[in-house]
Amino acid sequence: MTVHLEVAEGVGTIRLDRPPMNALDIATQDRLKEVAEEATRRDDVRAVVIYGGEKVFAAGADIKEMQAMDHAAMVARSRALQDSFSAVARIPKPVVAAVTGYALGGGCELALCADHRIAGENAKLGQPEILLGVIPGAGGTQRLSRLVGPSKAKDLIFTGRMVKADEALALGLVDRVVPADEVYSAAHEWAARLARGPAIALRAAKESIDAGLETDLETGLAIERNWFAGLFATEDRERGMRSFVEEGPGKAKFL
Repeated sequence: MTVHLEVAEGVGTIRLDRPPMNALDIATQDRLKEVAEEATRRDDVRAVVIYGGEKVFAAGADIKEMQAMDHAAMVARSRALQDSFSAVARIPKPVVAAVTGYALGGGCELALCADHRIAGENAKLGQPEILLGVIPGAGGTQRLSRLVGPSKAKDLIFTGRMVKADEALALGLVDRVVPADEVYSAAHEWAARLARGPAIALRAAKESIDAGLETDLETGLAIERNWFAGLFATEDRERGMRSFVEEGPGKAKFL
C-alpha cells in the first residue's frame, strides 16, 4: 500500500509511502481517498496528521503516467483526481500537514487540504504545473487562492516557482516552520492537543468556517448559528460549561 493510516491515542497519521519521492500516481490518489474516508469514519481518530516521511512530503503527480494520457483520458480521470484530495479536505476533524522536503504540484495541493501546515526548514513548496504546459488540477487554483489571496496565488502558479520554508511562512502558505527533524513531532503535538478536545464542537467550527467561506456573510452566519445552537444538545457542552463554572476556564476534560 502506498498510503497508510496509523492510529495511536486519538491521532491518525496518514502516511504517504511511495519512495523515493511519494509521486502521486493514480493508485496512490485512489488509496488516499480510501484512507481519508476511513479516518472520517473511525471514532478512534479525533485528529489527523498527513506526513510523507523525513525526506519528502510529496513531489507531485507521476508525470510519466500523465504523459501517456490524452484529453479523453484526463476528462475521465480529473474528477476522481479532485475527489481524492477533497476527501482529505472534508475530514471533519482537525488535520495538520507535516511538510518535509518537497511539496510540489499535487504534493502542495495535498498540504492545502489540511487545516494547518507545519513545515521543516528544508521544505520547498510550489505549483510548477505551468512549466509542463498545464495548470494545477487537484484544487491548487482554488485552495491556494483562498489561502494566500489571488495575487500571491497567481504569482506562484503563473511562474511555477518553488518557495522555501521562510517565504512560504511569509506568504501564509504554511503556518509554522521548525527544524526538519522536528516536523512530525510538532505536527503530532498539535493534533494530539486537539484530539483531547470536544469532537463535535471542533467539527462544527471546521464546517462553519469552510462552508462559510464558500457563501455570503448572511448565509455563513446562519450556518454558524445553527451549529452553535445545536451544540447545546451535546454532552461536551454540558461538561465544558460545568467545568468552567466549578473549576475555572480551561480545565474541562472531554475524553
